[in-house]
Amino acid sequence: MEVAARTAISLLLALAVASVYLCGGAQGRYHRHTKHTKHNSAHAHAHAPSQAPGPAGSRRHAPPHARPESPPAPPPFGGGGAYPTPGAAPEPAPEPAAGGAASVYDVVKDFGAVGDGVADDTDAIKTAWDTACSEDGDGVVLAAAGYSFLVHTTVFTGPCQGSVTIQLDGTIVAPSDPDKWPANNKGNWLVFYNAHGTTLRGAGLIDGKGQKWWELPCKVHKGQGGSSGHGASCDSPVALRFFTSNNVTVQGLKVQNSPEFHFRFDTCRGVVVRGLSISSPQQSPNTDGIHIENTQDVLIADTAVSNGDDCVSIGAGTLNVHIENVTCALGHGISIGSLGKQGTRACVANVTVRNAVIRHSDNGVRIKTWQGGSGSVSAVSFENVRMDAVRNPIIIDQYYCLSRSCENATTAVFVSGVSYAGIRGTYDARSPPIHFGCSDAVPCTNITLADVELLPAAASGQAADDPFCWNVYGNTATPTVPPVACLMDGVPGNYADKSSLKCY
Repeated sequence: MEVAARTAISLLLALAVASVYLCGGAQGRYHRHTKHTKHNSAHAHAHAPSQAPGPAGSRRHAPPHARPESPPAPPPFGGGGAYPTPGAAPEPAPEPAAGGAASVYDVVKDFGAVGDGVADDTDAIKTAWDTACSEDGDGVVLAAAGYSFLVHTTVFTGPCQGSVTIQLDGTIVAPSDPDKWPANNKGNWLVFYNAHGTTLRGAGLIDGKGQKWWELPCKVHKGQGGSSGHGASCDSPVALRFFTSNNVTVQGLKVQNSPEFHFRFDTCRGVVVRGLSISSPQQSPNTDGIHIENTQDVLIADTAVSNGDDCVSIGAGTLNVHIENVTCALGHGISIGSLGKQGTRACVANVTVRNAVIRHSDNGVRIKTWQGGSGSVSAVSFENVRMDAVRNPIIIDQYYCLSRSCENATTAVFVSGVSYAGIRGTYDARSPPIHFGCSDAVPCTNITLADVELLPAAASGQAADDPFCWNVYGNTATPTVPPVACLMDGVPGNYADKSSLKCY
């Protein structure tokens, strides 16, 4: 009897220990943070910490590790890079690495954001970023659906200890009145600086509230001297700017009504933009959808842009850009440039635009450079682009000028190695369907066309002009509609000297 009792007690103790062990080991994959007391917005907004502490008791105690200032970028396209496949819908917050736990930083539940679109939630969102950025491992800053967050101009600074994803399923809105912006910082709204490895994704909306900015007297609108532009006194904010940030992804969001550019990528490497909807009215000036400058290894896919300026604009210092399954409407089409302004050197190479649709736009696929610049545009391919009532479907303009005072010059950006294949659709007959206006001093060379078929739109009501060529060398690999008989064969006599102008 005594032996049986001891055996029973031993079994009970063993079961208790096993139960404690099993319960302790079955923890969730995500680590939630406890409630965070909101800081005073007026003070924290003006002096936001670069690495703010997290909520009390919420830190993981993994040993810190140094993160490189500039992590390696993925290889260029065609070099075995692991870019995501275009076409996928936005996914939930990313899963952590095996054995790790992704910390979720809920800006409402953990950091006190109000989310009514009226209260200033800048501090809550900024502090959530700083907390996630300061900790090792995967962090997800969550701005949940059903909330609208008013956010003033803010810089999200890295590099971070781990990877940070901003999961935006709610709405972020900018102040609607230009007078509410700081006088010395009106050029940008949401800036990601040195934010290597950042992902911005979700099903949410970012609204730049640009209407009052577009109405400023310094803005030049369509119908007031030509195309949209702005004077030197304008300093309208870019909605989202990524600056010196490598390996960044933006996916699934709707972005609208930016005061100026919707997205701008400066001095970045390894950029993936996918599944976005970008929109602003046709008359909104300078509202480029996506602008890229001094940036390499870029994928833009499965994105729709309807705006008042360039759908995608590619500036100087850009290399290895792949644009696919993009739809552009109402604005100025897909542009390389403008380049070479005020005698500057500009280099652009390895650009592919494939399977795009451009509707009711002032331009289709365009290369624009100023007189007097230097550098080169080379290895550019436009493939399978559908035009719908576009005014200038194919255009190279080396006499780009926003006034009547631009003079001819003896130098220009060298444009060479540009191909157009499978460009089909209709054009607004007020302008020629094909316009190659190349520099007197530096001709365009190796311009090729194949399977080009452009017909006047039925509603144009005007006689169609023939294609226009000036100082351009190239060939048509197949018959084109309309015929392009104005290309010069071969290369110019001084081609050997001009080819040395190429940057790459």
